[in-house]
Amino acid sequence: MNYSAAVASYSQVKTHSGVEDASPHQLICMLFDGALERIAQAKGAMDHGNVELKGAKINSAINIVNGLRENLNHDDSEDISANLERLYEYITRILSQAHLKNDKSLLDEAAVLLADISTAWKQIA
Repeated sequence: MNYSAAVASYSQVKTHSGVEDASPHQLICMLFDGALERIAQAKGAMDHGNVELKGAKINSAINIVNGLRENLNHDDSEDISANLERLYEYITRILSQAHLKNDKSLLDEAAVLLADISTAWKQIA
């Protein structure tokens, strides 16, 4: 097994074991971290002109944000969940625009918004 394959394998095992042991609150934290990581990777791909990787990472970030949106609990606090839903939809739109326009500033905007929500979420614990 080469070094890259070993690192990828370790990373996958680490992620799976982290998910298995995580509380629901921690799982949401992991989703925020994953979306932010993919946005950073998309920016790196833009810097290197790697269109395919940029698209894959932005699509992955969009999927995570959509997962966060789809799992909002509208029963407990309708106002908060409705506002978060609109914010997640906005983040999804700007990520799509960042991909189409190859615009790192839109990726930055999405990252700032997600980081703000993530920080607030982590303070709940």
